[in-house]
Formats: sequence, structure tokens, C-alpha cells
Amino acid sequence: MEINLEQSLEPLRAAATVVMVRDGASGLEVFLVKRHGLSEVLGGAHVFPGGKVDRDDSHADAQALLDTPAGELHDTLNEAQLDMHEAAALYFAALREAFEETGVLFAHGADAPTQQQAWALLREGRGFEEVIALMRLKLQASAIRPWSRWITPAVGGVIRKRFDTRFFLARMPEGQIARHDNHEAIDSTWLTPHDALRQYWDRAIELAPPQIMSLAHLARYGSVEAAMHDARQRPPPLIHPEPLAALVPGERVICYPGDSEHSIRERALPGPTRLHYRGKRFEPASGFQEFLD
Repeated sequence: MEINLEQSLEPLRAAATVVMVRDGASGLEVFLVKRHGLSEVLGGAHVFPGGKVDRDDSHADAQALLDTPAGELHDTLNEAQLDMHEAAALYFAALREAFEETGVLFAHGADAPTQQQAWALLREGRGFEEVIALMRLKLQASAIRPWSRWITPAVGGVIRKRFDTRFFLARMPEGQIARHDNHEAIDSTWLTPHDALRQYWDRAIELAPPQIMSLAHLARYGSVEAAMHDARQRPPPLIHPEPLAALVPGERVICYPGDSEHSIRERALPGPTRLHYRGKRFEPASGFQEFLD
């Protein structure tokens, strides 16, 4: 995964991502999909399902399908500059992307047959909003919790396009099956955060910095309930990575809030406060264990 160091002049694009978790035999597991190698964004990398906010996500008819008033959703995001409809659009986009990319349907009463029926309608070419309306479902905005907010740096990022992405944490609905769509994503897997980071370290999978740091964060929790409880107790942190001047010739460094060189001195996340780009990947200065310390 090569770094593009050119200044991006494109405006930030609002996006939403769902970090789906479940309790497995070895503890909390997270669902990752592998992007198609030709994807414009993070091609070949394992990511949490998500994508940019579409214009239709802001429509009143779409937001009426949510089970929580827009004002309450706005309050959970803790972003004063957003209006209520923008906040609701982020939630709707998160639920839509989760379904379109994985088939997971966060809706009241959505069991396996409901999931299968909705997926079949989507495959027929019907839009997400149409599917939900036809099936008379109510989307569970209440089932996903704001987890973090990531803003792509203008310089030193791993992609040319810049996003303002809200990460939502969600418990995998009981009885449903998560899958990849064989279009934008060509593979998928459930892994503990530790195992995902280990596979990354062993070069079995590729990860981008937001996924790396989020997995390091999730590795601190022994269960889904512990992670969800934390998400309910705090506002989502804002993570605005900042590139550093090269400390070693040919090496790039990105630092995070709490690092001695970051403009924000208060730590936003556990784990390393900076990642070094070495051998075509990002890694902590002192090696794998720093992800977990």
C-alpha cells in the first residue's frame, strides 16, 4: 500500500463506518471485509464496512425510517457544528453501508429470513430505502453507538481522497450472518483485534492506520458489552492525524493526539501515539507489542 504525499485539494467527504463486533470463543471479535484490489479507496486492504454519505441519506423519507429522533442522534455525536439532519444522515449512511456491504440488517425484528428477503430485494436492484419501506421495517439507529471520528490528513495520508468519517460500534444482530458483497469487497472474516493485528504484522493482511489504531483500541476489551459500555459513557474522540517531518531518511511518520509532536496534547486513543511507514506499511516505533501496551 503506497503512500501518496501530494497535497490533496479535494474537500472532506462525510463518511460513516460500522465496526461490527461479537463475542467469540477467544473474546471480542470484529468483522473485516477485504476491499477489491481495484477499489479507489484502500484497494486490497481489510477494513470495517462503510462508505461516504449519499445525498439521499439526508432525505426526510429516509430519516423517517430511523427509530430515533434526529435531535437525539445529534446529541450522541457531540458535534455542535452539525445540524440534526446531517447527524441523522450519518446514522442512515452507516446502516445503509453495513447492509449493502455485508447484508447485516440493523432493523427491529430482523431475523435471518428477514435478512435474506431484504438482501434478495437489494440484489434485484432496489435501493436500500426502498427495501426498508417495502418491508415496513424500522431501522435501529439505537443499535449503533458513535465510537470515534477520523479526519484524513491533508498531507501524508494513504489515499488521495480525504474523508471525515464517523465510526460507529455495533453488536452483531443475533441470528444474522455477515458476508461480503463480492463487488466492493472480495473476502471477509471475523478476527479478534489481537489476531487481526498479528496477521497485519505477519503481512497476511493489509490495514490502513484508522483500522490499525481502532483494532489496538478494541484489543483492550474482553467482551462486546465492555466495549459498548465504554462507547455509551464517553463522547466519540476526534482523531486528526498529523504528519511529522522525516525522522529517518526515507521514513514517514504520522502522529496522533497525545503525542509530544501533535498539536493536541490530550491522548484520544490507547496504543501507540505515532506510526512509522517502513517497508511499505505502518508500524509503531518499537514493534508489535506497542499496539497492545
